[in-house]
Amino acid sequence: MEYRRVGNSGLKVSALSLGAWVTMRNQIGQDATAECIHAAYEEGVSFFYNAEAYAGGQAEQAMGWVLAKSGWPRTSYVVSTKIFWGGEAPNETGLSHKHVMEGVEAALERLQLRYVDLCFCHRPDPETPIEETVRAMDVLVRQGKVFYWGTSEWTSADIAIAHGIAKDHGLTPPIVEQPQYNMLSRRRVEIEYLPLYKKLGYGTTTWSPLASGVLTGKYNDGIPKGSRFDLPSMKWLADTALAEESFARVRALMPVAKELGCTMAQLAIAWCTKNPNVSTVITGATRKDQVIENMKSLDVAKKLDATMMKRIDDLLGNVPEPDHA
Repeated sequence: MEYRRVGNSGLKVSALSLGAWVTMRNQIGQDATAECIHAAYEEGVSFFYNAEAYAGGQAEQAMGWVLAKSGWPRTSYVVSTKIFWGGEAPNETGLSHKHVMEGVEAALERLQLRYVDLCFCHRPDPETPIEETVRAMDVLVRQGKVFYWGTSEWTSADIAIAHGIAKDHGLTPPIVEQPQYNMLSRRRVEIEYLPLYKKLGYGTTTWSPLASGVLTGKYNDGIPKGSRFDLPSMKWLADTALAEESFARVRALMPVAKELGCTMAQLAIAWCTKNPNVSTVITGATRKDQVIENMKSLDVAKKLDATMMKRIDDLLGNVPEPDHA
């Protein structure tokens, strides 16, 4: 396993990590969750990612139970949660000081932890001043309940504002963004956030390297029974992800994967790791063998030299162009 710093911070995470979205307590039960987490840890994964919104908090409970029973040193792994969607009541959603404080407390209880290493603001909150959120996160850091904090799917402008507020008032600044990033969704990570990496030393923990499974090729001929897009709760995502141009790109890449002796999933994950601004690529799995197969992506990444990356870009035909004033 390779370990990378999160931006310019001193925190290190495994280049590949394991997340809970969709899978834990939605697609898989407690036993399978335990098998996946143990398999990942044995492969060198040190970063486990969750959110208060996943399965209504049950995903955190599932992960917390496994970690509590594992016997692993707390210093050997990094855990994150994300705060925004905590419930239905008016103050159970968003990034107000009240919900940030209460949301983290509830997450810690579900995870059976004294602290989380990373806490992300799950989405920007237009109803809460950014300064209020920054101050709330600073309180949690000072209390020792959160070690580092970051953003998820925020605009670069809002991230810069948050960082500026922290700097001006002597507060703890955000250090990392958690955006979607894959062969089909590139612009934000590759173009919009460039100033954040250079000026603020921002890191990224990217999600959906397989574009919700589209890049595996399994949806090329329809939606398989029991797959992610077969879930009623995922219909909203299926409607936008299952585009013919995406399938065309997957088909174009299949000969490359065959040439490299890997699966399309491994190629897609490996490709994400080649971006120097990616701190870790968050993977998901429903089975132990799937975890192990995903980890082999790091071996594939070693084969992706500049010539091969250029070839892949030419096949994708979607390299984002820089913005011009």
